[in-house]
Amino acid sequence: MDLGISAIEYINGIKNGTITVEEFVAKTLEHIKKVEPKLHAFISLNDDALEQAQAIDKKVKAGQNVGAFYGIPISIKDNICIKGGKTTCASKMLANYTSPYDATVVSKLKSQDAVIIGKTNLDEFAMGVATEFSAFGPSKNPWNIDYVPGGSSGGSAVSVAGLESILSLGSDTGGSVRNPASFCSIVGLKPTYGLVSRYGLVSYANSIEQIGPMGRRVEDVALLLNHIAGKDPHDPTTIDNKNQDYLSGIDAGISGKKIGIIKEMSSGAGLDDTVASVFKNAVSAFEKLGTKIEEVSLDMVEYTVATYYVLTTAEAGSNLSRYDNLRYGYDLDSEGYEFKSYISKARRNFGPEVTRRMILGGFVPSAGFAGKYLLKALKVKSKLKKQIQSAFSKCDFLISPTVPVLPFKFGEKIDDPLAMYMADINTVTANLTGVPAISVPYEVKNGLPVGIQIHANILQEKQLLQAAYALQSTTKLPEIPL
Repeated sequence: MDLGISAIEYINGIKNGTITVEEFVAKTLEHIKKVEPKLHAFISLNDDALEQAQAIDKKVKAGQNVGAFYGIPISIKDNICIKGGKTTCASKMLANYTSPYDATVVSKLKSQDAVIIGKTNLDEFAMGVATEFSAFGPSKNPWNIDYVPGGSSGGSAVSVAGLESILSLGSDTGGSVRNPASFCSIVGLKPTYGLVSRYGLVSYANSIEQIGPMGRRVEDVALLLNHIAGKDPHDPTTIDNKNQDYLSGIDAGISGKKIGIIKEMSSGAGLDDTVASVFKNAVSAFEKLGTKIEEVSLDMVEYTVATYYVLTTAEAGSNLSRYDNLRYGYDLDSEGYEFKSYISKARRNFGPEVTRRMILGGFVPSAGFAGKYLLKALKVKSKLKKQIQSAFSKCDFLISPTVPVLPFKFGEKIDDPLAMYMADINTVTANLTGVPAISVPYEVKNGLPVGIQIHANILQEKQLLQAAYALQSTTKLPEIPL
């Protein structure tokens, strides 16, 4: 049985009877057992997955209504709540936290007969670009286990690339879906802010984070988006998308469209030569697809990484203050502690990157410094929004390499936070401006994947997926060396 089939092929296989849900889920679990010691994509697995698969098979055989996913194995990042299961955020602080409710995206998947195969690894509280900051150990890049898989949704990307699930959900605050998608050679979409409900996503930086779909094929990501997007009464930031079908017409092509190359993301000293070469090939592919190419400049991009870390740490400092062992936390006897010493002891269960961002997040909005840091960051964000809207008045899409560097080895950047943060420079713009962006796997050079990022204007996901599908049609990628 081929575990590398697309979601569309899987559904057709179930419908025509060539495979059963139980067979596919059982084979997937067997494969997970085999590769997990090397890859460590998951923090926990669903013990009831096989039983749920059997129940869906019964509905198929009985001719009953079956949900759109027909038992597709889907993995979920472990900062998204599933009722009755642990949601750890890859932190010792929440190691034994059991969620009392389902996130809206999880409810929607369950209602469409998806089989949630397990919860995936991440950087602690989704803070990182390499999945090296998980309290439960790093995930490994399936293309070469000496290299990081990207982050913070690294476990989700590894589970899809490593054939441990067909689809996955990650969360993207500064590139956390697109970065690991690029590093692991899969497709990852950051939707328009508000298109997908964040109810049940453990908060890191509410004003810019989004849940995003991940898959091996663009059409699979479109299918998943069809069933998680739309208005949610539990999340007042959500947008009514009028039940748009993102899969229909995905092969419409992009001939005649105007594409802007973002100058500040596609050149300069920080761009790896190999990545630059692959991006040049992708630009040629877009030209052959009948598009018109021009260069655009967004000079605020130079300040986006600093802006992103000022704004997100300020929100993180507020959001994570609840983990004081009074409201959320873990079992720790308070006997013998003064109040402040107890809080201090409890918070030692945070890892180093979360601690760094909480300290920074307390500093940047503080009296005497808010004008110097927080207000300036908000000004940059406002100017960046104006620049990107001006660019979309001239172009249909904006493109760049997803990440300016190739996947790096474990430990290579962990002691240099600024070098680590600069890996975000091409992805944070979509989060700061709210526009959708997608990473499409394009080439594998010397055994390491390179992805291409496409931006579209707000709520233009349908057109964005058509562009991604067109680019995907020009690629011929090698099989993953598992």
